Amino acid sequence: SPEQFNVTSYGALVIAIISPQAFAGMWINAFIVSVIFMAWVKKKTLKSQEKILLSLGCSRFWYLCFAWLYFLLVTIHPYCFYVYPLLELLAASQGVFQISNIWFSACLCVFYCIKIANFRNRFFIYLKVRIDRIVPRFLLGSLLLGLVFGIVVYNTTDRTECENLNSTSEENYLKRNTSMDEHFFPLFFIIGFESTTAFIAVIFAALLLLLSLWRHKCNMQTNSRKDLSMDAHIKAMKSILSFLVMHSINFIIMILALVYALKNQIHIIFPITALTYIFPGVDSLILIFSNPKLKKILLRILLCVNYKVCMR
Repeated sequence: SPEQFNVTSYGALVIAIISPQAFAGMWINAFIVSVIFMAWVKKKTLKSQEKILLSLGCSRFWYLCFAWLYFLLVTIHPYCFYVYPLLELLAASQGVFQISNIWFSACLCVFYCIKIANFRNRFFIYLKVRIDRIVPRFLLGSLLLGLVFGIVVYNTTDRTECENLNSTSEENYLKRNTSMDEHFFPLFFIIGFESTTAFIAVIFAALLLLLSLWRHKCNMQTNSRKDLSMDAHIKAMKSILSFLVMHSINFIIMILALVYALKNQIHIIFPITALTYIFPGVDSLILIFSNPKLKKILLRILLCVNYKVCMR
């Protein structure tokens, strides 16, 4: 039954499921980071898109790393979390990179929309002209949001752990659970609010780019001429639509995890959480194949690996 649920044994099954996903995601994001970093060293400068991809790759790599380490320690040696402040640091680090990942993804979608879409609105034109200056501020703001969330996670985990250690008798069990819910509710509210806001930003970016594409297509048919920006619209639309699909799935999974966490149904939270580790790897793989430079380098590496394997 759920009340007799053994977290350690069930965690062993979950770690076996998420390990391939986590390692594949870490490898994919490490590839993105290494390619862009080497280009940064050579050129001494980065484009706005490369800055976002570098930030996104780093946040996803470290998010998967800390999340996998957390599940590993829960499975192998759960009592190590009584060593202060190991649990607090792991939870806070995972929270920082989780929120940063969400906002960096939204930032990339908004960047594509502003850079490629064509509107005559003064504010939109202002953003388009100054987008290269705005991007670093977006990234810094996303990181600050992640740090704030990490601090909240650290303080919440610290208070809850103190109450768990001070309340061990059966008569205090119900009181302790109620107090834990009170502590974690602001945490659930913040992550739910930030995820919803970022998801809405991605939806608006997709709708605006779709509207711009439709108007651009009508304009081309009226003038009976070809325009190279049509290809840019279509490529950006494909990328944003893939982001929208992945964000939708990830958003639904996250909401389900929060709902079952509020109900203390751990046996359902574990498999739902395991599904969230697919998102950083698959979404980053889509980014690679939508970027000609990253795609070319990845295919070259795969060809070299395939050649070496065949030579054996």
